[in-house]
Amino acid sequence: MKTIVLPGYSLHNKNWALEIKKSLSFRQSVLVHEWRHWQLGGDLQPKHEIGKILKEIARGRVNIIAKSVGTMVAMYLLAEIPEQINKIILCGISSVSEERKKPFTVSLADFPAKDIIVFQNTKDPLASYEEVKDFITAFKNTPQFIAEMN
Repeated sequence: MKTIVLPGYSLHNKNWALEIKKSLSFRQSVLVHEWRHWQLGGDLQPKHEIGKILKEIARGRVNIIAKSVGTMVAMYLLAEIPEQINKIILCGISSVSEERKKPFTVSLADFPAKDIIVFQNTKDPLASYEEVKDFITAFKNTPQFIAEMN
């Protein structure tokens, strides 16, 4: 089984993703997705990224570890290939806006709650633990565990 790491928006998140890969690689195949805008500049283009990710993971079951904006891309990926997704770890959901709610609501509707974990820092500058907890627990299929990190 593969694991794909979807980092945060900024290039400095690449180091975080590589550390995750390093800690998991001895057990399984781990891919770190590199956002297109890291090399070419501009903004994140989720549809383009989903196409690249689908090529990277190909067939078979996959775990997702996502941080910040990667959490939103993970939801788009889950909507695209729900039968291939095994487990999801979301680290630092970066926005709990109404606009962001739809991809989460649609994607998590039929995904087993026992197969998703959410970690959120209490002092995250983009979305606090309480905001994310309220956001996540509003869904029909609420993840079993929401961890609070300092």
